[in-house]
Amino acid sequence: MGHNYAKPLTSGQKMERLLTRIPPGWHIALERSTGEATWRALTHAPDKEGSWSAPHADPADALEEAWRNNRSVLV
Repeated sequence: MGHNYAKPLTSGQKMERLLTRIPPGWHIALERSTGEATWRALTHAPDKEGSWSAPHADPADALEEAWRNNRSVLV
């Protein structure tokens, strides 16, 4: 019986992977909520408006959501 021993990506590894996928000219913003341990992110093409992600405990998760929500302009 096979087993999957792959380790999940760390937050830093996930952030690196996302930053290589987001085009260089795109706007990227990360924001931490005051008094809370949550992050929101925004990414969008230079000539478009993007939407902010929902709050996440991990900034990489917030950036990933923002990228998924706003990358449809590439298609």
